[in-house]
Amino acid sequence: MNLKATLRLLTWPIIWIASIQFFFALLSVFVFRDKTFTDFIYPSLVCLILALFLFVRTNRGEQKKIFFREALAFASFTWILMGVLGALPIMSVTGVSFTDAVFESVSAMTTTGATILTGLDEMPKSFLLYRQFLQWMGGLGIVIFVVAILPMLNVGGMRLLKAETPGPIKNDKLAPRVASTSRYLWLVYLCLTLGCASSYWLAGMSAFDAIAHSLTTVSTGGFSPYDASMGHFQQPAILIVADVFMILGAISFALHHKLFSSKALSGYWQDEETRWFLIALAIFIVILTALAFSSQTHDSFWQSFNQAVFHVISFMTSTGYGADDLSAWPAATAGFLVTASYLGGCAGSTAGGNKFIRNVITLRVLKHQMLQAIHPRAIIKVVYQGKAITSDVIQAVMSFMLLVAMSSLIFTVILMLTGLDFFSAFTAVSACLNVLGPGFGEVSSNFIPVSDSGTWVLTLAMILGRLEYFTLLTLLLPQFWRD
Repeated sequence: MNLKATLRLLTWPIIWIASIQFFFALLSVFVFRDKTFTDFIYPSLVCLILALFLFVRTNRGEQKKIFFREALAFASFTWILMGVLGALPIMSVTGVSFTDAVFESVSAMTTTGATILTGLDEMPKSFLLYRQFLQWMGGLGIVIFVVAILPMLNVGGMRLLKAETPGPIKNDKLAPRVASTSRYLWLVYLCLTLGCASSYWLAGMSAFDAIAHSLTTVSTGGFSPYDASMGHFQQPAILIVADVFMILGAISFALHHKLFSSKALSGYWQDEETRWFLIALAIFIVILTALAFSSQTHDSFWQSFNQAVFHVISFMTSTGYGADDLSAWPAATAGFLVTASYLGGCAGSTAGGNKFIRNVITLRVLKHQMLQAIHPRAIIKVVYQGKAITSDVIQAVMSFMLLVAMSSLIFTVILMLTGLDFFSAFTAVSACLNVLGPGFGEVSSNFIPVSDSGTWVLTLAMILGRLEYFTLLTLLLPQFWRD
């Protein structure tokens, strides 16, 4: 493990977060005039000094290549360090504790959307937009951004890209050079964000609200400048715009680029993962609409349908927007939506959860085992997208599913030891592991009721869920640090 090379790489995301904080310091002076200049400029200077220190200390000697251990360490350290440095303006503006500020920052960068803040409606606009931008930046990934802007990392760029975007099957290379691939992904991301902002504005949002919400819709983050989230807006068209762009954010960006380049939009349905994702959305929407309408939660079928569509999409894509008081819905709603959050979106997207490629493979492995029990001598293959799946992919998927179950159980028990009841603890853990955001029970409004120790546990859960377990847990092995 070449720790020096890893620390040298970390100077670039530190410079990036320093640049962002400097930019928002300028916005606070020249655009919003809300007196938060020092709240941004001092953290920016701290980040620049830290970057300079690391650069000087690690820029001596031979520049070695980046291997997978360095890539895994870089991805993990980046999210941890960015969470801490991104928290400095949050702590300065709001006056919350370091623990809560780090939780809010990590929640933003991992696109979880869980919050410990209240009174958002009255906070400075520069700060609110900074909070939204952190989610947009974290949506596609800070590491992918670093790979995109640093051609010098082409030697180990693919290793960094794989460490940042883990998954069972990653063959969506869009260009011969990985830096070009990263730029294509960011181009798609930017185009979707601009389209979302324009659509929100046309649907009735102000320019500020349209930009702010577009940043957290396409990134499936879920932060809003308002305590009431999407419930702040009364226009049904705004929820429809959110529905469309949350779905687009939860579909593989490489697939977006491929299909838009070839102008073959039918390819969305031909892609097996996307097809099952859309089918699952439709099934969950029908069931939740029936639950809401039969219990007379709303005045009309249209209201029940509109709210059901919005919340199913919000939870399954791990966006976490809210637009209604879910406590007034049938009791089964909470379990239903938590299940949707575990299913997640598509691999290679900004969505969290298990990802549908893993869901489909898991079900087919279970079917395979049943068929093999009936026909023990038959040679039966597990097939996905018309191709047989190799045993290493099957093992990785099943290991991932086991880790999801174990992590959910262990974190829930730990949170219960801090004083939360089972229902609140489980939904809080589910919200953080699946980078979803909203919970139920005591954490239905925000995560203020969680103790400091519980807050750190959930902060770890968010990073673990964002890096999809293996990237972070690998660092705990003694073998990882041996030369």
